[in-house]
Amino acid sequence: MTGAGRRAVCGLLVGVLAALAGCRGDEAGAPTSSQGDSRERQAHRLDVEQWRAERLGALHRPDGWLALVGLHWIEPGGHYAGSSGSNGIRLAAGPAHLGLFDLRDDGRVWFTPDRSRPDVQLDGKPVRGRVVLRTDRDGAPDVLRIDGGLVSAMLIERGGRIALRVRDARAAQANALAAIPHFEVDPAWRIVARFEAHAPGTTLEIVNVLGATEAMANPGRVLFGKDGREYALEALDEGDGRLLLIVADRTSGHDSYGAGRYLGAPRPDRAGRTVLDFNKLENPPCAFTDYATCPLPPAANRLDLAITAGEKRLPRSH
Repeated sequence: MTGAGRRAVCGLLVGVLAALAGCRGDEAGAPTSSQGDSRERQAHRLDVEQWRAERLGALHRPDGWLALVGLHWIEPGGHYAGSSGSNGIRLAAGPAHLGLFDLRDDGRVWFTPDRSRPDVQLDGKPVRGRVVLRTDRDGAPDVLRIDGGLVSAMLIERGGRIALRVRDARAAQANALAAIPHFEVDPAWRIVARFEAHAPGTTLEIVNVLGATEAMANPGRVLFGKDGREYALEALDEGDGRLLLIVADRTSGHDSYGAGRYLGAPRPDRAGRTVLDFNKLENPPCAFTDYATCPLPPAANRLDLAITAGEKRLPRSH
């Protein structure tokens, strides 16, 4: 072989070896685009699965929705409450005679514990005499605790009416709900959205399952794209800075809960961006108990879109 021929063969071998080295470098060095995508999908799946576990745990807490055992609307005047049938307000849990709830004309509710119940506590201290109880209208309500804290009672206000909400931690512990049915995790339903602010002080009339209407803070709307179309959702603000979206879609009443689902979204950044992870769409409390007062989706949030993500409706036993 001539010198020129040997040089040509050597050049060819060098090129082949370099190519092989490059292939080995891809395997051992920086990840390929597909490997990066796979890791992101796995991280997203783990995030959603952790959220699901935490949500199920919250439902079973002593103050969770599965602990609810009663919702009693209080009419003006005085009403004795307790588990005995002799009371005007008969409780499903707690002592036979808890005490007297007195709704006055000024909207305040006075509570006087029964003499037989020195163990009734408010803010960790025994209730020795008559006290005024705060409702949830002005933030955190006062909570009465009985039976060593296993039973609790608080006042809520909905549509101008006041009700006594009762929880029993033993009911939550006894509930057999081991999991919430859900769609498969799909990263395509994690969508970067755009927030458009409304004028400060804007509210939106929201109807709840009781048929009562309340004006709720409506800081703006969220716009997102899916399959070539743009959709908008009116957002509510429950006071923690995060957005609450109450949504109905084409799965509602079929695969998902008929009265809609809830989605929390992070506070928008300075550019007005937020993330809607529909994999975290959750059933409202009314899907788990008859004693909740769930807000329903406003007309603007009833989408002509099948959101095949998030929680599904529960079996009929729940």
